[in-house]
Amino acid sequence: MIEIPSDLNPDLVPLAFLLGTWEGAGVSDFPGAEKCNFGQSVTFSHDGRDFLEYRSHSWVLDKDGNKVRPLESESGYWRIDKDRKVEVVMVRDQGIVEIWYGELADQKPQIDLATDAVARTAASGAYSGGKRLYGYVKSDLMWVGEKATPEVPLRPYMSAHLKKVVTPEEVAEMARNLPDMPDDGIAFFR
Repeated sequence: MIEIPSDLNPDLVPLAFLLGTWEGAGVSDFPGAEKCNFGQSVTFSHDGRDFLEYRSHSWVLDKDGNKVRPLESESGYWRIDKDRKVEVVMVRDQGIVEIWYGELADQKPQIDLATDAVARTAASGAYSGGKRLYGYVKSDLMWVGEKATPEVPLRPYMSAHLKKVVTPEEVAEMARNLPDMPDDGIAFFR
């Protein structure tokens, strides 16, 4: 279920499905890089202004699903205009800054993005652009990323399936909204 916070900037309502913290796992595979399974935590938050703040941390997982080491971190800001055009400014820990443009699909919570500009530090690896697809599917957030370098044409390199994390505050709010239950706890199951 998608909830729209009362203090969300009205311009951001079409992006409300992204709000919250999402965690899950995915696969990373790109020529010249280690192929691995990874864990990921993504947070989309807002402070009432006309953008969502985005933070993502991922880490390599071993064959048993345990954290091995950090993989990637990125942060940025997401905006949407009245025509459902989305723009994202993103900074990655590898020394890359990107500007992404795309749009929210009609009648479904899906966003297609492509890089418009890329700036790299001298220490960053080769990278010339990318595409991403984010979708809200059966209450989960799924995404796939493609990237290109001067040596490798645009191709998929990461994808993940994330589930929304429910905070203790959200659990308390849900409990407050439940109808009164009998004290014995058994009557509920009758």
